[in-house]
Amino acid sequence: MTDLLLAVLLLAALAGAQWLVRDLRTVPPSAREDHRSSSVSVVVPARDEETSLPALLEALRAVSVREVLVVDDGSRDATSSIARAGGATVLTAGSPPSGWTGKAWSCHLGAQSASGELLLFLDADTVLAPQALDGLLDLRDQHGGLVSVQPFHTVERAYEQLSAYFNAVSVLASGAFERRPPRRPMAFGPCLLSTRSDYEFAGGHAAVQGEILDDVSLAAAYARASLPVRCVIGGSSIRMRSYPGGPRQLVDGWTKNIASGASAAAPAPTVASVLWLCAHHAVALAAVLLLGEAVTGQGTSLVWGHPTLWAGAWVLVAAQLRWFLSRIGSFRWWTWLIFPLPLLAFDVVFARSTVRTLVRRSVRWRGREVRVDGSGSVRGEA
Repeated sequence: MTDLLLAVLLLAALAGAQWLVRDLRTVPPSAREDHRSSSVSVVVPARDEETSLPALLEALRAVSVREVLVVDDGSRDATSSIARAGGATVLTAGSPPSGWTGKAWSCHLGAQSASGELLLFLDADTVLAPQALDGLLDLRDQHGGLVSVQPFHTVERAYEQLSAYFNAVSVLASGAFERRPPRRPMAFGPCLLSTRSDYEFAGGHAAVQGEILDDVSLAAAYARASLPVRCVIGGSSIRMRSYPGGPRQLVDGWTKNIASGASAAAPAPTVASVLWLCAHHAVALAAVLLLGEAVTGQGTSLVWGHPTLWAGAWVLVAAQLRWFLSRIGSFRWWTWLIFPLPLLAFDVVFARSTVRTLVRRSVRWRGREVRVDGSGSVRGEA
């Protein structure tokens, strides 16, 4: 009876996660060839992005956008000179005003300076395939409002595999890939497309000036203005490599975002994501205890359920994780096969993020100490 109950609970948790991503749509190939891109102003907020910018600017040269505006947010490297050499117009953001995050201030300045009717906000570490922009424009024409893309995560070095659960949970908890529109829309910041009129009607980045998760708050601003938000994943069209600067950059980046993101997600996707994580923790813990018992020869088992049940659960968890990760990033085979390792990394960084956000009320990113009020809003920047 215990085995049956455990099997039902584990299967329910995995099925709940699968339900959240049953419409894991990608940027569609464009069926039209026209000159809509000539009305697109690309805004790239950039701080210390000298290694990331060249690939993005090279990709943008393949499409006929109206202009590319790189907003230098106090970079300490060659970001500005590289942007100019790549054909972009460089704007200097200076220090953000009190109550603004650096990224929101940079996006605000870029939008104010842009001359196009369509605004495309791109993180500096994104790369667009030649037909990606036409696909984005088709989505905006079809759905209106704000189009948001979570790019396919290019993963190269071993430590970057530790982003696996962060990426997965971000997509799951967003609730953006259910077949019915979510009650609380979400958006992904690396790629955002909107008409200028919709952007201004929603309040733009001025409406989310103090939010650590400006993308999530921007989606809420569009919803308040009764404007739709449409999310897709990048697939082969839009890619990113988030943390090439080493493990510390990865830890700081997810520390800044993950706890605030958990508090911003809608209740139902959050509960389903937590149950999914609980199932992974249960399988990992059971495996460790069973292995310990096999090695030590301990007579009394500390694990409920038959070892065969947990072996089967490991296979199911790893198989589902493999399917999921293959759609959101180029994660290696061992990431899903020995999933307890990236799961442990998730636990440690999530705990760190919770302490920094809710207790210390301060997170660090790109050399800035950002003070928050516990709900993800900035109180000021050092």
